[in-house]
Amino acid sequence: MYGAGDVRVEDVPDAALQAPTDAVVRVVRACVCGSDLHPFHTLPASADGQTMGHEFIGVVEETGSDVATLKRGDFVIAPFAYSDNTCEFCREGLHTSCRQGGFFSTAQAEAVRVPLADGTLVKAPVGEDSALLPSLLTLSDVFLTGHHAAVMAGVNERTSVTVIGDGAVGLSAVLAAKRLGAERIVLMGRHKDRTDLGREFGATDVVAERGEEGIQLVRELTGGDGTHTVLECVGYLPAYEMAYGVVRPGGVISRVGVPQYEEAPIGFGSLFGGNIRLAGGPAPVRAYLEQLLPDVLEGRIEPGKVFDRTVDLDGVPDGYRAMDAREALKVLVRP
Repeated sequence: MYGAGDVRVEDVPDAALQAPTDAVVRVVRACVCGSDLHPFHTLPASADGQTMGHEFIGVVEETGSDVATLKRGDFVIAPFAYSDNTCEFCREGLHTSCRQGGFFSTAQAEAVRVPLADGTLVKAPVGEDSALLPSLLTLSDVFLTGHHAAVMAGVNERTSVTVIGDGAVGLSAVLAAKRLGAERIVLMGRHKDRTDLGREFGATDVVAERGEEGIQLVRELTGGDGTHTVLECVGYLPAYEMAYGVVRPGGVISRVGVPQYEEAPIGFGSLFGGNIRLAGGPAPVRAYLEQLLPDVLEGRIEPGKVFDRTVDLDGVPDGYRAMDAREALKVLVRP
């Protein structure tokens, strides 16, 4: 990406081992993330550009001399953040804060160098032609980001839920909340094809209105109280303002939409007066992946339904355009 709206496909040097703990993974599926649209809107123009992509699944092609748990030919899922899976933060389930870790930014490609391969990659018993590939890819980021929103909010069978945003993360949060037992899930979104999928995933109510009108409608649906939890899956200030507008006193707002703001209300009229807690952050995907993998492998959930367009690498620039124009919900990349 060379600047806002300027995505190009280029030949670059092949991915190669740089450390004995590395692996090289041939990408079988990748995708465009909603968070990729933030630089697509705002990235300053540059002569060098920056590589893109952080969600991928694939096959191990090569391993460094210190890699002990992986071999050539293994099918693997890569969390969007690499980690050693052994430091104190990883042991506490916070792999995105791993002392040796970092974030991928080269996944929209034919192959990726994976640092800390033993700690990062999770093997899956599938072939390259498996019908499960789209859903397995969501375990790299999008579904487990929605799951993280629900977990951080404490969603269970006793909590009502509002999900703000009908993008792929918002719909994933609906599915995650349903999986955790929530019986009342209000989805705030205005694109019918997306909210229809949200209903399929478990939403009991849909509110298309935004701002004060949307807040009032959610309040009316909940007897005036709001919901116990709010999963904010957008990242813009108006979404945060709706979140504290619809949360029940004593409730939790969990944010997983990458915030495009640094300052936001936290005072008496927003969080303090209602004893509202604020949670969320980047999902520690590695902490959840092995727990959720059987649900996908055994067909209990199908989060891959969020993909509604497939492109090859040459089609990635148009994939960005289509997602930005709301012509596609989430674009799958098949190199």
